[in-house]
Amino acid sequence: MTISGVLFDFSGTLLRVEPTLDWLRVGLDRVGVSLPAAETRRRAAELERVGALPGGSEPDEVPPGLRELWEVRDRDPSGHRELYVTLARQVPLPGAPEVYDALYDRHREPDAWREYPDTRPVLRALRERGLRVAVVSNIGWDLRPVFREHGLLELVDAFALSYEHGVQKPDPALFAHACAALGVAPERALMVGDSPRADGGATALGCAVHLVRHLPVDERPKDLLPVLDLVR
Repeated sequence: MTISGVLFDFSGTLLRVEPTLDWLRVGLDRVGVSLPAAETRRRAAELERVGALPGGSEPDEVPPGLRELWEVRDRDPSGHRELYVTLARQVPLPGAPEVYDALYDRHREPDAWREYPDTRPVLRALRERGLRVAVVSNIGWDLRPVFREHGLLELVDAFALSYEHGVQKPDPALFAHACAALGVAPERALMVGDSPRADGGATALGCAVHLVRHLPVDERPKDLLPVLDLVR
């Protein structure tokens, strides 16, 4: 059946958060703290190990007291913030406690996110072909300002964000919200994402799925380009 709507994941699919080292440097600067370069790199590696940067690496191990919150982290903004600030606090940093809030706030800023090189061309091509586009994301905050500042908002017709609906992927309900917002039947929708488990949940509704690799912006080939062939 002809595809008439495309659903995209956000983090790791269309955009990728800045490297942990850059994120830490900004956070330290916000609270007026500087560290030697080697020490900054060491602490950034520790933050990456504990999964403190949303959209970055997942924790090597979620602490027992946070496992329940981890499972529902994208359903509620306050829970999302609590989880990631608590994960970051496992790594002692100068400028505490303010630095941990500064780090969390930083990851929500448009400048903290980088487009994959094929994101804009693919979204533009879909718009030119008359296909409807939605972003479907497990997230604890509003992504629209990120898309606005990157000049991508006009290329997206709808957003289905987990915290706004109280449900997160792979639950088919979030994909259903996106399809309804586009006015597209699920069997005529293509879900594009980087997680077989989370984004693959769209198949329960009858959506087709195309997976890309969750890699840094400068390391991933143009995994989105095949989408244009899939919707012909």
